[in-house]
Amino acid sequence: MTIDLNALIARLPKAELHVHLEGTLEPEMMFALAYKNKVTLPYENVDALRAAYRFDDLQSFLNLYYAGASVLCDADDFYALTWAYLQRAHIDRVVHTEIFIDPQTHTSRGVALSAVFEGVVEALRDGQAILGITWRLIPNFLRHLSEEEAIACFEACAPFLDTIDGFGLDSSEIGHPPAKFQRLFGRIRAQGIPVVAHAGEEGPAQYVRDAIELLRVSRIDHGIRAIDDPALVAELALRKIALTVCPLSNLKLKATPDLTQHPLLKLFDAGVLVTINSDDPAYFGGYINDNYLAIANALNIPAAQVRKLAANSIEASWLDDETKAEHLAAIEIA
Repeated sequence: MTIDLNALIARLPKAELHVHLEGTLEPEMMFALAYKNKVTLPYENVDALRAAYRFDDLQSFLNLYYAGASVLCDADDFYALTWAYLQRAHIDRVVHTEIFIDPQTHTSRGVALSAVFEGVVEALRDGQAILGITWRLIPNFLRHLSEEEAIACFEACAPFLDTIDGFGLDSSEIGHPPAKFQRLFGRIRAQGIPVVAHAGEEGPAQYVRDAIELLRVSRIDHGIRAIDDPALVAELALRKIALTVCPLSNLKLKATPDLTQHPLLKLFDAGVLVTINSDDPAYFGGYINDNYLAIANALNIPAAQVRKLAANSIEASWLDDETKAEHLAAIEIA
């Protein structure tokens, strides 16, 4: 029997473990918020903005990403952005999200952290109550800034720790190795808070190893360059350290020349706990189901493995065992 992959992906319950809230800011909302907050954008209209989505590398994307974030000014803006993402995720059968935010992107513009957390958390709580999407919140530190600035950000987050489930590391990878933040991550772990880190998208496999050994992360965001180090791949598989892979992001940022050459399936076949996610879907042309479908078609991934990828997302999440079991059972019969 031939299985319609599109239909299968659409009905599979799944967790999204790598999505940046600021990266879900669609052009239409960006212009609406710019008008509301009297922010001048360097683009005439939505079409002109979308035309700018031609990235040469991670840094060229980040330049636009940070400019777009400038329209987020108060708690209502962060609520609207979060709620819009949750509605879109609900359509894609996301039952759980572990969402990233970038506090330093906003505090550097004079936005109060209280506004960020108030708006985001209220929307996440509404999303759980209304849409049934459970959540974890993971603030990220910007690795192109200093460790001292990241430490100050961590300290500023102290009043909001009851809504924070972990901390991460993102932004420009090249030239900013995990070792740069070893002291901070040790301090976070000492408080019993889990950590994750972007590593091995543009950076080398060694960055993945360093994130594991020096930062002692529980999960690697991206991690596709691990494929260049067979011993590392074996270690990831043995220790069940998940990779939160974002195929369309990797393609858009030229981390892979073509999805047919993407290492996801090789990592999967080697026993690595690979998951599929959307990263910055407003900029990279696809939400989570678009990523599933694109990589499944490019690599001819059969339905059974697509189902296992959805199961991986649940297994790699920070959900409790009972809730995981419920979702995994639902995946089996979807």
